Amino acid sequence: MHRAAVAADDAVRAAARDLNKWAAEARAGKIHTGRLTAVDRLMLADASGASGPADLNEILTANDLERSGRAMDKLSAADRTRLDRLLADAKTPQEKAYLMKALAAGHDVNDIQTFDGKIHGKDPAWLQRHLTPIVTRGDSMKDKGTDPVSGANMNMQIQDFDGQMWVQGGDGTEGTCVASSTVTARAMVDPVYALSLTGGPSGREDDPEAFRRRLVDEQHRVHEEGHGDPGWDGMDLKGKTEVVNKEISPETGSSYEMHEVPDANARREALPDIEKAVADGKPVPIGVQGQDSSGNRVGHAMMIVGQEGDKLEIYNPWGKTTWVSEDDFVNGGMAKASDNRLPDAYVVHLPQD
Repeated sequence: MHRAAVAADDAVRAAARDLNKWAAEARAGKIHTGRLTAVDRLMLADASGASGPADLNEILTANDLERSGRAMDKLSAADRTRLDRLLADAKTPQEKAYLMKALAAGHDVNDIQTFDGKIHGKDPAWLQRHLTPIVTRGDSMKDKGTDPVSGANMNMQIQDFDGQMWVQGGDGTEGTCVASSTVTARAMVDPVYALSLTGGPSGREDDPEAFRRRLVDEQHRVHEEGHGDPGWDGMDLKGKTEVVNKEISPETGSSYEMHEVPDANARREALPDIEKAVADGKPVPIGVQGQDSSGNRVGHAMMIVGQEGDKLEIYNPWGKTTWVSEDDFVNGGMAKASDNRLPDAYVVHLPQD
């Protein structure tokens, strides 16, 4: 009887997941402004990065499209004229899309004009490398099994800028997983912020060592903001809630609320809200836990950044992304995104619309 009830619940959840995805993919209609032509809307909705499949690497999320349209309608006549000129002068659809993404993230026209001065005329590959921390490969969802020792997926994708990974502490040795996953998530939703890390003050640098220094400095700032442990080792859930709301909420327009998911039923109930959030383009922080070889409790923070079918894309601040199934999330299979010390999701932070 219980098995039948779970199966029925799973069927309802799968239908809700697909509806969320289809709603998010009605992309051009998300730009609710009369100030863009139908062609403009389609071009912006379809703009994608130079690398990876277009449908997995769209620059503007459903949330970006909706927020940028609303922001555009609120501009003064003078600011609207300035923004129209910047958009008209953009050399590629990708450049235009990143300007709109900056508007969606809450930047005013002065900020966007400065940003445009740094990226104007750059080719799509340069733009993606500097402004998009997470790029998804076409073969990233292929199941290549798990490592027999660590339990992690063999199909892991390194996320880097010019060879320097988006990794906690710059090399993976620090325990700043909450701060580091938050910094990367903010860079995903705010290209102006991303460029400040990758391109430096001029916005035009291609220096992995300088990027590493800026990245670690920013991870440390956020760690201290959340009153993380001294020595760059861990942050409690109160601090995590604080930094997520300070660092990601303004750019997405949604406050985040912590939800404990201590068992399979709670995780199953949370899945529709998780999948709706990431389909809209709002990263979802997730905490995982387990035990080390001595039986001591260990925990780790990651970020859910994508959803396709029954799979979730996980960014691990060890500098990698991978995909896990809904079943992995529900039933203690999160070692696939980390290692066998960390099988269980125990908390998520969900955006509140």
